[in-house]
Amino acid sequence: MKDIMGIINLSESEEAVKELTYNRPIATIPIAGRYRVIDFTLSNMVNGGIHNVSIFTRGKSRSLMDHLGTGKDWDLDRTIDGLFVLNPVINFHDITFYRGDIENFKNHIDYIEYSKQNYVLLTRSYMICNVNYSEAFKYHKKSEADITIIYKEMKNNCTKFLNFDTLNLDERGKVLSIGRNTGKSKSYNMSMEMYIMKKQLFLSIIQDSISTGDSEYLKQSIFKSIKNLNVNAYPFNGYVSCINSIENYYKTNMELLDIDISDELFHKRGVIYTKTKNEPPTKYADSSNIINSIVANGCIIEGNVENSIIGRGVKIGKGAVIKDSIIMRKSTVEKCVYLNNVILDKYVYITKGKVLSGDKKNPFVIKKNMTL
Repeated sequence: MKDIMGIINLSESEEAVKELTYNRPIATIPIAGRYRVIDFTLSNMVNGGIHNVSIFTRGKSRSLMDHLGTGKDWDLDRTIDGLFVLNPVINFHDITFYRGDIENFKNHIDYIEYSKQNYVLLTRSYMICNVNYSEAFKYHKKSEADITIIYKEMKNNCTKFLNFDTLNLDERGKVLSIGRNTGKSKSYNMSMEMYIMKKQLFLSIIQDSISTGDSEYLKQSIFKSIKNLNVNAYPFNGYVSCINSIENYYKTNMELLDIDISDELFHKRGVIYTKTKNEPPTKYADSSNIINSIVANGCIIEGNVENSIIGRGVKIGKGAVIKDSIIMRKSTVEKCVYLNNVILDKYVYITKGKVLSGDKKNPFVIKKNMTL
């Protein structure tokens, strides 16, 4: 895998998750108590032996840089290759600030050209899965395809990945065309938006898009190229979810309370790494009662927590009841508070006696730094 570079493209749509992305990209939304969304993609690459990883952002990079640091926690603080964060270049003489991700790739194309690797793995950050990229790369080279797209065959789960790209395949796994999941089909082949190709083909797709001006987004350019290329599909058989809406974010966290899903996601194909913090263990008071929950370190729990995700440094007062909820880092829930189907962003303060309740399909979200 030394001959492949990883590119994580953060041009995901944030419209359906905007309550959690005012000051951060989807990539750094906290998940599972102590992780961030991007940790899964980064860890998959590192576990697959990829040591040259770049992240193409859309701005809002402060939380990303704070989380990633030098890349040490993912073994990417290297003198050769390593971790690169590439932000959009602002042209103050151009009234159009954001044209699509093609513009960002164009402005940093020298980084891609000068890299030592001959292949590219292009991904998003918002797919929650544990993929063996080594096996996918071997499949790509053996098949002699121009592009390999990693996909998941979905059955009886039509709405979770609504409007996602779907692959129409022949019996040999060749991609015939790409459609959309409208929620009507009982089964479909969902694209996981992970593409493997030669670096020169990747550069050619970018340069053709720039010269013709017919695409503003890289994915559009790739899809337009498919009819002239040999495109294969690689099947992924494990757990996958996507943080592309508040409902999916909530549902994914709740699914992680299933020990089988959690074990597969965090351990089966390699460890998921995250930024380490030197915090004390969580303190559980005699009055506390914890049922089927994930609780990170540094918390003080005096109340009741059931089927919930509790982030680092959270304080839950005596008599408080937290059910089916997500409480992010350094939030405080005072005495006798009742929370059900609620998402509290970081540094939220809920005062004594409050009752907040949402719905599984529409959880009640409290923005970062709010006091209620």
